[in-house]
Amino acid sequence: MSTNKMIKNAIHENFIQFLQQKEQYENRLSSAFIEELRKLIEIESTLNITELHTIACIGEQEPINVTSIAESMNLSKGNTSKITNKLLKAGWVRKAQLNDNKKEVYFRLTAAGKRLFAIHDEFHIKEQQRMNEFLERYSDSELDFIKRLFGDLADFYH
Repeated sequence: MSTNKMIKNAIHENFIQFLQQKEQYENRLSSAFIEELRKLIEIESTLNITELHTIACIGEQEPINVTSIAESMNLSKGNTSKITNKLLKAGWVRKAQLNDNKKEVYFRLTAAGKRLFAIHDEFHIKEQQRMNEFLERYSDSELDFIKRLFGDLADFYH
């Protein structure tokens, strides 16, 4: 086997290991984050990560309708509708209508939803800082390559 082929195989193995470690990390992190949320805002309902990100999407773009949420999060409108209904029943979001369009339903965060959105945003800022600290070990040219690599991987899996 050529050296090039061996390196490619090793990269693939490292990539698979990375994905597994990342999944385990995210599971630990999301469990800890959800538990922390329960303590901070005494939530009764259980939220999964998609529901939490739906709250974030609404918070970033409110007022926003189901179609825009679905497009923004790359979800089906049916799934998005189910999620927003659950969030509505739990008191995280409320329905609203725009003055110029009484037919279409838009969503806004409630006061509780805004608190949750702020906590979630703070969490993402900390994760971004953590990633930035990790990336400090690389030179500018290495960072350019890493950026290109992850862009190419995103395209590859799209």
